[in-house]
Amino acid sequence: MIATELLSELKSILRDSQIQVEEKENHPLGNSGRVTVYPQSEEEMANVLKYADSSGKKVTIVGGGTKRGFGGLTESADILLSLADYKGVVEHTVGDMTLTVKAGTPFQALQEYLAEYNQKIALDPAWPEYATIGGVIAANDSGPKRFRYGSARDSVIGMRIVYPNGTIIRSGGKVVKNVAGYDMNKLFIGSMGTLGVISEVTLKLRPLPKYESLILLSFLEGSMEEIRAFAVRLLDSMMEPTSLELLSPSLSERLTGKRVYTLAISFEDVESAVHYQEDFVKRIQPSETSMTVLPSKEARVFWNQFYTIGPNGREIGDDKEIEAALKIGVVNLDVLQVIKESHLLQDAANVAIEAHGGLGHGLCQVYVKGAGEDVVAVIERLRQFVTPLSGYVIVKHLPFVLRQKVDVWGKKPSYFFLLEGIKAKVDPNHTLNHRRFVGGI
Repeated sequence: MIATELLSELKSILRDSQIQVEEKENHPLGNSGRVTVYPQSEEEMANVLKYADSSGKKVTIVGGGTKRGFGGLTESADILLSLADYKGVVEHTVGDMTLTVKAGTPFQALQEYLAEYNQKIALDPAWPEYATIGGVIAANDSGPKRFRYGSARDSVIGMRIVYPNGTIIRSGGKVVKNVAGYDMNKLFIGSMGTLGVISEVTLKLRPLPKYESLILLSFLEGSMEEIRAFAVRLLDSMMEPTSLELLSPSLSERLTGKRVYTLAISFEDVESAVHYQEDFVKRIQPSETSMTVLPSKEARVFWNQFYTIGPNGREIGDDKEIEAALKIGVVNLDVLQVIKESHLLQDAANVAIEAHGGLGHGLCQVYVKGAGEDVVAVIERLRQFVTPLSGYVIVKHLPFVLRQKVDVWGKKPSYFFLLEGIKAKVDPNHTLNHRRFVGGI
């Protein structure tokens, strides 16, 4: 039952329509709240946090909800702070190619707005229709096109942050060239909302490409050495692919209809440059492979489908089948070993696995479906597999019950004492997203 004091204090800060008492606090993915609040201004956000921090209340942050199953050992906090009503463009300087936007704005809505100016944000997160720009930044989410465009750290030039005590700070600026010094943005990108609530983000933009295409190169014999040799030859060339993503046979079958290892190679440039690079790939195409070239419109259809292959934290899945999403980081071409091992694990572990990984950036995404104990076993086996490769496994989606059995972040890094120190300084009362990040921070 909700304490009268909590409700009365929140009603002194927000209107009744901005407060929702949750009938069911125990969401299967956890990270819930006894009361959900919907601030519509930075000041309201700050006042909610100031109240919570001073009165010993815990606050969980949610944007579009797509990452609800990502980290977190708290089933239900006192307050669930939603940014669903805090969205919109604050400032768009078309000539400087910069954009300042409220953190609750859905990513796809931003891209559609920018398309009218032939501009875009150079990120490609999962579930863009629902994922908010604040959530993408807080989780440091990225996709296959990270190979060319980089991660959130390469796109963000400034932010406004609301600290747990209600203080509002600015990191970075609103222009691409800032003064020298430590880049405070990097402190908050990927921190899972444990240091402050991102209220605004300023990003540098890129022009929309004049043309794009996607080559799907299927290796019929499934030889890892042949895939490696081809990838090395392409990477050593003067070509500039936007993505060089290896799909597991199961994922390839879902997306292309062919159950074989497939490379998704995308190009973005003026049309003549794209066709030149397509011709180069055709010239070095290995024997016993098949190639399909998708032009702009068809390529976009493929990517739109691709970004929704993983689990969505907004949806409650089937109780009989557990879904997990893993992020695995290894040295670039060791991706080949991870994708192969993921494929082999399907039969051995009695689970369904779809996987993909970037041969240019070393990040793999592995999606597992099956019985709970089998999914947990796969996570542990993949951790054991990547350890000799100096890799890591982070669990990006898993039901709350299983997150209590599996350390979703893996072993504490050697610099963990620094993370602890920063958290203790910024949020000494552990008000924000308690136990959501590495080591239970």
